[in-house]
Amino acid sequence: MSAYCDRAGLQVAEVLARFVETRVLPELAIEAEAFWAGAADIFARFAPGNRALLAKRDDLQAEIDRWSAENPARAADPAAQEAFLREIGYLVPEPAAFTIGTTHVDAEIATMAGPQLVVPALNARFVLNAANARWGSLYDALYGTDALPGAAKPGGYDSGRGAQVIARARAFLDEAVPLAAGRWADLTGEPVLRDPAQQVAPWLYRHHGLHIEVVIDRAHPIGRDDPAGIADVLLEAALTTIVDLEDSIAAVDAADKVAAYANWLGLMRGDLEEAFDKGGRTMTRRLAGDRHGLPGRALLFVRNVGHLMTTPAVLLADGGEAPEGVLDAIITSLIALYDLRGLGRFRNSRAGSIYIVKPKMHGPEECGFTDRLFDAVEDLLGLARHTIKVGVMDEERRTSANLAACIHAVKDRIAFINTGFLDRTGDEIHTSMRAGPMLPKGEIKGSAWIKAYEDRNVRIGLACGLSGKAQIGKGMWAAPDRMADMLAQKGAHPQAGANTAWVPSPTAATLHALHYHATDVFARQRAIAAEPVPGLAPLLTIPIAQGRNWSAEEVARELDNNAQGILGYVVRWIDQGVGCSKVPDIDDVGLMEDRATLRISSQHIANWLLHGVASEADVDAALRRMAAKVDGQNAGDPRYRPMAGREAGSLAFQAARALIFEGAAQPNGYTEPLLHRFRARAKAAH
Repeated sequence: MSAYCDRAGLQVAEVLARFVETRVLPELAIEAEAFWAGAADIFARFAPGNRALLAKRDDLQAEIDRWSAENPARAADPAAQEAFLREIGYLVPEPAAFTIGTTHVDAEIATMAGPQLVVPALNARFVLNAANARWGSLYDALYGTDALPGAAKPGGYDSGRGAQVIARARAFLDEAVPLAAGRWADLTGEPVLRDPAQQVAPWLYRHHGLHIEVVIDRAHPIGRDDPAGIADVLLEAALTTIVDLEDSIAAVDAADKVAAYANWLGLMRGDLEEAFDKGGRTMTRRLAGDRHGLPGRALLFVRNVGHLMTTPAVLLADGGEAPEGVLDAIITSLIALYDLRGLGRFRNSRAGSIYIVKPKMHGPEECGFTDRLFDAVEDLLGLARHTIKVGVMDEERRTSANLAACIHAVKDRIAFINTGFLDRTGDEIHTSMRAGPMLPKGEIKGSAWIKAYEDRNVRIGLACGLSGKAQIGKGMWAAPDRMADMLAQKGAHPQAGANTAWVPSPTAATLHALHYHATDVFARQRAIAAEPVPGLAPLLTIPIAQGRNWSAEEVARELDNNAQGILGYVVRWIDQGVGCSKVPDIDDVGLMEDRATLRISSQHIANWLLHGVASEADVDAALRRMAAKVDGQNAGDPRYRPMAGREAGSLAFQAARALIFEGAAQPNGYTEPLLHRFRARAKAAH
């Protein structure tokens, strides 16, 4: 239980007050009394509006639930559905044609195209790795993954694998920076390029806006045997990284929040460090310096939480918890002053902006609320209007259906839009929960609405003038060990006109950078801009399984798949406070899991329960079977607490069960309220 102190009528957890007053404010020369008075004013002005927006979500969902249950045939008809959604105000009129007015945006966002990482703010080592992923070794990325056929032999350097890597890297150089004559494989001296304008400095080149460094080191074990002395090829990889306070972390109290804020502070000050053991030696990770006058680190966003959750870190005058997203906006922006004022070792935004990703907003009214909140934070901190930029996650149905109006609501501060296929699927299921049983999870990926969703996002973004001013992004590649598949498939994202897409690791960022060399994204955007925006009909086509009768075996297989994913993720969240990790799926393939994947699986089972596809007994049997499987998959983890055989006493198992059986009643199908409740109980018990 947190201890509290009074600050301008707010009850602030002592751990948070101490952090702000001793570690953040002094160097900024901001008086604590003035800061807390300003924060209290923001909470007083915005907490009631936050609650009203959430109440409107509930009211709209209740209307949709009623209509869907009473009109199942019409719910399956996009035209009838559109008319109803307009009638209740879920769909709003399209704004007149406009162009966003965002200014002072860094090149990594506005005029460059490349990979983006998302990293949990609570893990300092991961945060540093992601920030340092601006440059990556192509040799290492090819050598140590399945990006090339085969694998390195164990027991030291495999020269055969090395030759395979070098050949692929040379082929890449031939494509990206071709020589005036001959091939890179035959090079023995300094190269002469076909296009001299690509050369930035000796052995440093640029292609499609991204830099390539050919490392010359004749003393290096690789370079000494190379005719030209080439020891490696470094690619400019993760242009941007999102430091995540939301889906990928488990932060349920003031201590958790402060730990996350402290890592953000370390990044803005440039002094974040993390020591760890590697092979019996203590290693220390720090932020990388610049390279050849170019940024050595990814440009950092910070993802605040959405509008739903409250936090016990601050209690309001009425005794209720403060909206967590409002607290995040205040504290993360305050910390970012270290960057804006040049007080850190490095600069993050050379353009003088703060970049906040705002997730899970429902429609333009909620985007407008965020715009006004950021106005208020700018006023509190003495910042020029629109210094705080916003990234809008297009991951809720009401946002994707009203995307142009959402962009218009933040048109002078928007820095990116990004599709979130996973959360968007979870919201699709919950919004239409009572319209009928959904298709099996694997089949939903092929539904008509998904292609319309992805296409509309790019085309609406281009129509609103985002090209050259903001990012248009795509979602995560979830399988970090399957780089060959990623290379084969994720090139579709730049081809679709997206100038960034999410990858699960620095190595994946290096490999995904190859796609941005293969495709000139801004040329693609110019071509796509002439295409019409797909209409609403396919977007409003619900993935209902009409007329399907599943066998008991098919139902059990689907339940097992969902239950295993739920338990595998939830057991780490509740028992260990791990919000994102590589979780083995039912086939033992490691997938990066966060709350978005949990939202899909829990909502899917809840939907099948509601419509009688599966019974309560079926679901409980699947949970028991999969508890044993998940226990086996985690047998090597000394911190792991088994679930099988002690289901009634396992908070993790009980949380997973609650997510399913209470799923239809959860606000918009979100998992956070239940996860926070059970995690808080687990922390209190240990």
